[in-house]
Amino acid sequence: MGTFLFLGIAALIVVLAISVYNRLITLRNRFKNAFAQIDVQLQRRHDLIPNLVEAARAYMAHEKDTLSRVTEARNQAESARQAARSKPDDAGAITGLGRAESMLSGSLANFLAVSENYPDLKANQSIAELMEELSSTENRVGFARQAFNDAVMDYNTYREQVPNNIVAGLFGGTFQHAELLDIETPEARKAPKVQF
Repeated sequence: MGTFLFLGIAALIVVLAISVYNRLITLRNRFKNAFAQIDVQLQRRHDLIPNLVEAARAYMAHEKDTLSRVTEARNQAESARQAARSKPDDAGAITGLGRAESMLSGSLANFLAVSENYPDLKANQSIAELMEELSSTENRVGFARQAFNDAVMDYNTYREQVPNNIVAGLFGGTFQHAELLDIETPEARKAPKVQF
């Protein structure tokens, strides 16, 4: 009788561990998929910026420093995106991406402020269309970041609950804490104004 009880408890523990493991895998894959959605929108954003800078270059000949700062921030954000893309479960890569995107948002905000001094630039149809696309993309990035952060929160919460944390701990580095994609500066939290 004691042997059957022991085997029954052992079987229950194994089934519970398998269930928790599978749920952790599901949640981890969901936040990785959510990051893939951010990646798509950030790629779109990063592709629009060189077109915008190039179109504005003719009008803003005296603002080379502003334009080069936007380009440099875009390149850094693209590098950070590539690093995070390869490891969306790496907290350092996600933190670096958030920092780079904050710098890019700040340089875009500066670009938009400077562009207010150029009425011909504001009147240009292709610039206006690029700015509208950029504004739309900024909104999509915000929604994708929110979905990612929600998926990360679900994963982290489940991973930290008892007995799930015991099962996660048994697999070493497989189920590490996932980092939220956060904007660091209050200025970067504001969406860039793109009205011309």
